[in-house]
Amino acid sequence: MFLAWHEMKYEKLRYGLIITVIGLIAFLIFIISSLALGLAHQNTAAIDSWHTKSTLMNKDANGNMGQSVMTESELAAQTQNKQTAVVGITPTNISKTHKSDHDAVQFIGINSDEYIAQNLKLSKGHQPKHQNEVIISDKLSQYKVNDKIRIGLDDTEYTVSGVTPDALYNMAPVVYGNLKNWSPIKGINPTFKASGLISKSSASLQTNDKRLKVYDRQSYLDNLPGYTAQKMTFIFMIVFLILISLIVVTIFLYILTIQKLPNLAVLRAQGIPNRYLVQNTFNETLLIMILAIGFGAVLTAVSAFFMPNSVPVYFDLPLMLGVAGGILGTGLLGSFIPMWVITKIDPVTVIGG
Repeated sequence: MFLAWHEMKYEKLRYGLIITVIGLIAFLIFIISSLALGLAHQNTAAIDSWHTKSTLMNKDANGNMGQSVMTESELAAQTQNKQTAVVGITPTNISKTHKSDHDAVQFIGINSDEYIAQNLKLSKGHQPKHQNEVIISDKLSQYKVNDKIRIGLDDTEYTVSGVTPDALYNMAPVVYGNLKNWSPIKGINPTFKASGLISKSSASLQTNDKRLKVYDRQSYLDNLPGYTAQKMTFIFMIVFLILISLIVVTIFLYILTIQKLPNLAVLRAQGIPNRYLVQNTFNETLLIMILAIGFGAVLTAVSAFFMPNSVPVYFDLPLMLGVAGGILGTGLLGSFIPMWVITKIDPVTVIGG
């Protein structure tokens, strides 16, 4: 480590540029990772708040709760307890009464005596006391408590009774309302009473009805429109960027090693063992990667401070540490080729040349 540190101090510009380039790659990986997590969070924030472990819905909906419909008899045939809740979900839009501007939302009808409604946290206002009162996501900042609104295909005038924080479902803000309002808002036959059931226990939902199907949490998430494609796109982007960082580190270290061959040959001729020179290269790579990742992390923190609220980034410390570990690991892997070159040094050939 001593030799590596002093070599880097002596060649400040050269190593500074290398650290900057790798640090910028790390910064890009951190930002894309937080963006991927932020977009995933916008898909699943409401689902997470329900502590969803399993769901039951119409089999023809293909796992998309927003497309599922269940009749009263189908619901009555299901075993329900304190860990389950009936929901009616539909993508729709809302607008202030007598206003033409609309905002896309996900209306989620719930029963006030079930766990989702009882666990709903409010940042403003109060729980609905009447059937035509709703709770809106704080992402709908243009709407206030006591505003009169229209929802979907229903002609009823609704009143905003409260605001709940961080309520998002499938990339849209959530509006919670009475389950009885779900069918008129969706514009379907009133014989359909809900979309399905949500359970916070993986073992509580079962059915013998061939028209219905139970999904575990991951299957439910994977069937959200666009969720899987979005997730896989960002995973591939992050993996490719980490591989690019591996290639960049390998190229830089290889060039540095080739440039230092005469000096390394002299050290070998003086009796310095290969093991020491190889360890020095490994230590040098470790220092470069730690400094580069630190530089990238600082840039990420500064960027997060100035990031507008409209950008869906979500910073999670365990994820950032995992990404940093991946970058560090691939960087150290990139030092193997230069270390192999060092083991092949022939002092006579290099100095004589």
